[in-house]
Amino acid sequence: MEKIWKVGAVSYLNTKPLLYGILRSPQVMRRLELTIDYPSIIAQDLVTGDSDMGLVPVAIIPRLKEHHINGGYCIGTEGEVASVCLFSEVPMEDIQTVLLDYQSRTSVALLKVLLRFHWKRTPTFVNTHEDYRSRIKGTTAGLVIGDRALEQRKISPYIYDLGAAWKAFTGLPFVFAAWISNRPLDEAFIRIFDEACGVGFRELNSVLAENPYPVYDLQTYYTRNISYELTPKKREGLTLFLQYINELQGG
Repeated sequence: MEKIWKVGAVSYLNTKPLLYGILRSPQVMRRLELTIDYPSIIAQDLVTGDSDMGLVPVAIIPRLKEHHINGGYCIGTEGEVASVCLFSEVPMEDIQTVLLDYQSRTSVALLKVLLRFHWKRTPTFVNTHEDYRSRIKGTTAGLVIGDRALEQRKISPYIYDLGAAWKAFTGLPFVFAAWISNRPLDEAFIRIFDEACGVGFRELNSVLAENPYPVYDLQTYYTRNISYELTPKKREGLTLFLQYINELQGG
């Protein structure tokens, strides 16, 4: 009897190329129970042991008793990511309050790292639990991620792209999420799973046709903004980010 693995994935547009091949592989789908939700929910399932692996925000790694990064794909960027940004009506030096996106711990942690170590700013942080974009006004800025960030780009006059800021600060690419498990998974399963993740990049025109999106050019998003290969440089950037998180928390 083959083991059925509980796997979680993020519901944003940036996962569509990865999920394209997974959902079309009977060999993979018969081996997993797939859940698709917000990054923070997928992450919490991994922490509590309610799932075995997830495409989760990398900021949860310190919360896991055991972690394994699987396969050769991630949600990363070599520079401007477009969908993880601090939006404001005023320049950085005039921002007094920042609304934090409730959907991803990694983006919140990255923003706090950049504000403290790169921009040298200490605004007041406000947690959110609902759509807060209408509150981005005056000296109150907002961190917005995912598809909503692509929409917000058409509204806010000041856009601080966190992927570009990290690259300017460190010279390294950034990893927002990776396929992380809380235990070793079957190597044969990971191999076919990783192969399925790559299908969408070979058939990108089909992925684009399946996901019409007039707000932002997804061809650009999938090929220039998001960088999916988990390279040694991205792993280096990830290690440095985790060090900054530890320093931020006074570790």
